[in-house]
Amino acid sequence: MSKAIILHKQGGPEVLTLSDVEQPTPKAGQLLLKVVATGVNYVETYQRNGTYSVPLPFTPGAEAAGVVAAVGPGVESFEVGQRVATAEATGTYAEYALVDEGKALPVPDEVSDDVAAALPLQGMTAHYLLNSCYRVEPGQTVLTHAGAGGVGLLLIQLLKERGAKVLTTVSSDAKAELARGAGADQVLRYADFASTVRDLTDGTGVDVVFDGVGKDTFDGSLASLRTRGMLVLFGAASGPVPPFDPQRLNAAGSVYLTRPTLNHFLQNPQERRWRAEELFSAVAKGKLNVRIGARYALADAAQAHTDLQARKTTGKVLLVP
Repeated sequence: MSKAIILHKQGGPEVLTLSDVEQPTPKAGQLLLKVVATGVNYVETYQRNGTYSVPLPFTPGAEAAGVVAAVGPGVESFEVGQRVATAEATGTYAEYALVDEGKALPVPDEVSDDVAAALPLQGMTAHYLLNSCYRVEPGQTVLTHAGAGGVGLLLIQLLKERGAKVLTTVSSDAKAELARGAGADQVLRYADFASTVRDLTDGTGVDVVFDGVGKDTFDGSLASLRTRGMLVLFGAASGPVPPFDPQRLNAAGSVYLTRPTLNHFLQNPQERRWRAEELFSAVAKGKLNVRIGARYALADAAQAHTDLQARKTTGKVLLVP
């Protein structure tokens, strides 16, 4: 037997309960991961509260780092005892979880367990945003929201390494300090940020906005773009954007809007390895700092969700079995 968080019904954080479960057995092409740390992500609050439908009973979690405890038939790329991480496992709010061989990422010796668990989902999100969704070039000006969040802190650093000018929004002085520490050129508050962006860009607007907030920032994000700029709406922390008239894109300057998701930028093992290897290499070289904002025991998953939704956390939230 082992321990896992089991969701028997959808609702508030209190429905996340620690239970005894049978240890999973890897099937063909799978690894059994002994979890050392699990990344907590906002999507799991939607799975818990009923915004997203999930089959019950359900164990949340897709991101984790750990050690290969067993391999299923046909596995050739990994062996027992090897350190791996993933953003695409199932049921990682647990002591043991299964991951497909092609979705597992080797972890270099120079990368700690906590960082290995914290980096895959948010790191590969930041990577695809600035490399594949909108290819940011040196000298361009970028607005990214929630600069003290997990994606935000990574994205700021990667954008500065690329040579971009980075504007970001935050909700408090403490978060502003974190965003500046990551390298942001200008840190703004959410109130009337579009007007401030126009002032800072001499009325031109930014080349691209990376918006993971959604409903509360969407209008301002559109108003912040230069002519033919792009709004990359990759999340909805404040709620989904209501339906809108596409004519608004014309009125905003023939701007572009895209709504990507990470899965579509992890189409094969080669693409996963490329993104993960660049991120792990940046960490190993000291060019990318991964902030662990909070660590909770697995049994305290409910408190982790409560704090995450209350925006009391910065950086990455981890569960530790």
